Amino acid sequence: MAPCTLEVPVQSMDCAACAAHVRQAVARVPGVVSVHVPLGAGQVVVQLDPTRADREAVVKAVEAAGYQVPAGQPGARQRAAGGDRAGVTVTAVAGARRVLGLLGALVGAVLFAVIVGEWLGVFEAVSRRLPWPLGLAAVAVGGFPVFRTVVRAAWRGRVTAHALMTLGVLAAMALGEWATAAVVVFFMRVGDYAERFTVGRARHAVRDLLALAPRIARVERGDFQIETPVEDVRPGDVVVVRPGEAVPVDGEVVAGRATVDQAAITGEAMPVEVGPGARVFAAALVRMGSLRVRTTHVGPDSTFGRVIRLVQDAETHRADLQRAADRFAAFYLPVVAAIAGLTLLVRRDPLAAAAVLVVACSCGFALATPIAVLASIGAAARRGILVKGGRVLEALARADVLLVDKTGTLTLGRPQITAVVPLNGATAEEVLALAAAAERDSEHPLAEAVRAAARARGLVARAPDHVEMIPGVGVRAVLDGALVTVGRCDAADAGMLPGEVDALQADGRTLMVVRRDDAPVGVLAAADATRAEVPAALADLRALGFRHIEILTGDHEGAAAAVAGELGVAYRARLLPEEKIAVVRDYQARGHTVVMVGDGVNDAPALAQADVGIAMGAAGSAIALEAGHAGLMRDDWRLLPDMVRIARRTLRVVWSNLSVTAAYNVGGLVLAALGYLPLALAAAAQALPDLGILANSTRLLRWQTPRRSRP
Repeated sequence: MAPCTLEVPVQSMDCAACAAHVRQAVARVPGVVSVHVPLGAGQVVVQLDPTRADREAVVKAVEAAGYQVPAGQPGARQRAAGGDRAGVTVTAVAGARRVLGLLGALVGAVLFAVIVGEWLGVFEAVSRRLPWPLGLAAVAVGGFPVFRTVVRAAWRGRVTAHALMTLGVLAAMALGEWATAAVVVFFMRVGDYAERFTVGRARHAVRDLLALAPRIARVERGDFQIETPVEDVRPGDVVVVRPGEAVPVDGEVVAGRATVDQAAITGEAMPVEVGPGARVFAAALVRMGSLRVRTTHVGPDSTFGRVIRLVQDAETHRADLQRAADRFAAFYLPVVAAIAGLTLLVRRDPLAAAAVLVVACSCGFALATPIAVLASIGAAARRGILVKGGRVLEALARADVLLVDKTGTLTLGRPQITAVVPLNGATAEEVLALAAAAERDSEHPLAEAVRAAARARGLVARAPDHVEMIPGVGVRAVLDGALVTVGRCDAADAGMLPGEVDALQADGRTLMVVRRDDAPVGVLAAADATRAEVPAALADLRALGFRHIEILTGDHEGAAAAVAGELGVAYRARLLPEEKIAVVRDYQARGHTVVMVGDGVNDAPALAQADVGIAMGAAGSAIALEAGHAGLMRDDWRLLPDMVRIARRTLRVVWSNLSVTAAYNVGGLVLAALGYLPLALAAAAQALPDLGILANSTRLLRWQTPRRSRP
């Protein structure tokens, strides 16, 4: 039986260390396949074998770890088809910075008061005059939420990060230092509040999308329009969307024209014009005009639903650095306890030993990675970049090989007329006009390319008197009494065409010969054009350290060579999906970190094999998006260098968080053990690295795209 997923709400998880304890407790339940505790989400997400474990076993493990599961919650629930807007507003980010700034100012003011109070002996005087019941009540009320969690965990044989600080508070109270104990509790609560506030702001990128998902759809039923819940809409239903409304489903426009804002899906800043035949996505906002849309996908199956699911899932995938920090924390607490014991044994100073416990209580090691990763995932999603977790960011930050599919990824995925070679006295306009008339009603992609080229020159495709499609050859039409044919270039034409045509064919172009009464009047050359922004994007990636860039395509040699020559990269042509996988594995075996970019079903195996598989234009490629590790929600190559920059900036922030926290804690431990850091100052000191990490990580929410010119 396939594993099932449970989402169990958990109360009293006050910090990152608490989340780690819950994760470790649930992971030990037999039958649990994987367990994730998204920071600040207030829940544990468990994959388990339903034949060996159930929700009750998970709940018992959570409660055994010292935490509570609210009564009356469902055993498992489906992930919402809506979710948050993928990003935070500038106002929200600025608000987070202001609140953290105010907390920092408050900590600074109290810290100054503590220093002056210690110097003047105020704490000792206050503690002597303060009745002990009043001091006990103040400390107990202020620290009750933390003390309760610590006691519950201790009752079940577990030690939390706050246990050290609680011991420090108990030591101060035992020595009659009520004012000092109150200061310790104050800084403990300030740190907890700052952590919860910042996590909430970072998770804003995952919460607010729900507001964008329409709940009601206006569906055509015969001659009537009926408003119905979105979940009741079925594929094939026609929905009507009026100005100012959000599109409730993925579908194809069957009537109407409108300006549509698809920023929530693709990250595009500018609205787009859509009409009959265009695709629209759920949650896109109709600015002007109205549309009738035939439904293709609804709810969780829509592009918007997939985006939300992937952003939510990204929170549960922990980075390797976070796992290393968790392992470090398991050794850190016993070492600190040992140092405090040695301090008490050698110096005979209970307050110094308590200061050691308090100053080491920072949750910085647990916070350093998840806050930064969460902020980056939100910042990336706001720009139309989906990243499936911290491990992907780590791999992307060190990647040095880029492998790329050609058709639909580097190129537009549709042919365009690139050259017109007139023959026997005809003009280029005459050749295009004859070809467009013959191809007027054809649905072949090359026919659309011919008509588009004619429209670009202001030519009107006239209606022929008679048309005959010849499969595998081309089209034959009668126009003004003349027989006009448009067909492929074969061996019989080789001696009749100029050398210019041979050069086009050698360059991988698809050639079509236009004839009038069996006499060739011109040759049209078609090719899948390279996306305009690709050369600049590849130059950016080379500057970012990608040493090997190679095209992997199933297309023929000539087409691959033409695109590779234009871009100045290596290529391999006529590859099957398994051969693409072999190329990825070969680079990986040589110690490289590989990024693979593709857009279709044939790319999915290589995307899954690569260290980072990126689905291009993921709004229209569900299979590639599911197989890969990240996705670009619109066909814009400029997002790829942006993704690499986000990943590298995230890694820099994480390393700075970890290194500063480590240095700060070591310094604090030494000063406290030697008696140079009084207990009240130790309490203030332990709060500072947490605030620093939160402020440093919040910077990632404000990531700005580098200035660049339009292609």
